[in-house]
Amino acid sequence: MTKSITNANSLMKIFTKTFITLPAPTNISTLWNFGSLLSLCLTIQIVSGLFLASAYSANLDSSFALVTQVMETTDKGWLIRSVHANGGSLFFACLYLHVGRGLYYSSYTLTHVWSAGTTMLLMIMATAFMGYVLPANQMSFWGASVITNLFSEVPYLGPTIVQFIWGGGSVDTPTIMRFFTFHFFLPFLILALVMVHITFLHQTGSNNPLGISSTTSKVSFNSFLSFKDLFGVALTTLIFLFINFYWPLLLSDHENFTPADPSVTPNHIQPEWYFLFAYAILRSIPNKLGGVIALLLSVLILYTLPFTSLAKMKSTYFYPLNTLLFWGFIVTVVLLTWIGARPVEQPYIFTGQILTVMYFTYFVTAPLLAKLWDNFSS
Repeated sequence: MTKSITNANSLMKIFTKTFITLPAPTNISTLWNFGSLLSLCLTIQIVSGLFLASAYSANLDSSFALVTQVMETTDKGWLIRSVHANGGSLFFACLYLHVGRGLYYSSYTLTHVWSAGTTMLLMIMATAFMGYVLPANQMSFWGASVITNLFSEVPYLGPTIVQFIWGGGSVDTPTIMRFFTFHFFLPFLILALVMVHITFLHQTGSNNPLGISSTTSKVSFNSFLSFKDLFGVALTTLIFLFINFYWPLLLSDHENFTPADPSVTPNHIQPEWYFLFAYAILRSIPNKLGGVIALLLSVLILYTLPFTSLAKMKSTYFYPLNTLLFWGFIVTVVLLTWIGARPVEQPYIFTGQILTVMYFTYFVTAPLLAKLWDNFSS
């Protein structure tokens, strides 16, 4: 009995330090809400995913029909499916805004926090891709075939890796089974990494728009900031439910309503919107191996930011030229997303190549420009 009380007290202390008495800067803006919104998104995906997993069968020939049956005949099946599918889009919208906020306010100076967050980004992208394949529709089947076949460019081991992923000579039932297993398992690993991410964040303290470390201008997380988070959660939930009830197919492609057919290639293969910027970078490189490398670097380059930062101040707000460069980078990512949904033809190919160069140039130009501004100011 005494041991149980001690454990309960320990848990209460951890909860209090994490959500109530945690010191937080008073100048944190609404953009910091996206951290809590990502927790909401992960919860939505895990809960809705568990319901869907209980009725799913990993089989290329029957998965599409089973998903359709769940949506049409199961009580509230269509809603659970819509919540899970649109929840992925909400997840990436909040995730990209969270990363963008971190870039603008130089949150990458918190090396361990940033590295853990980047690792989660990669894991979430992998989880989303495997989940996209599971309904076994026409677009997801060919998307899986194209993306997994990219591993064939790995020197010496490429064909072996592809065959291992497929579990045979092509995307088939063994592939669906493997993707389902990892899609089910990875969210719980991401959840564990979230704890690591938050632990590092609490050790270093939250960044703020001014990028200063102050011990005098801080307040307890509750209630000043918890009310901000709750308001953001409530507003986002209302918008999310409105979309699911009144516009559930907002981001669906018409090929998603066609069963997978290995004998018929879609006229235009494209992934979900949140992968389009990386897909455009992949397509912009004429060489297949070069495209794969560029695709990986488009995300892995985020790991380098803590080590390439040359600025004296921790916020782009104090660097007018870097501010313009940042918004130019945002426009570049948006245009790459648009290019990724266009056919592989001119002028989209050439435009995508220019935007790809601009995308990677940002990560070289930004620290150098900040350094020049510091030298000029001094």
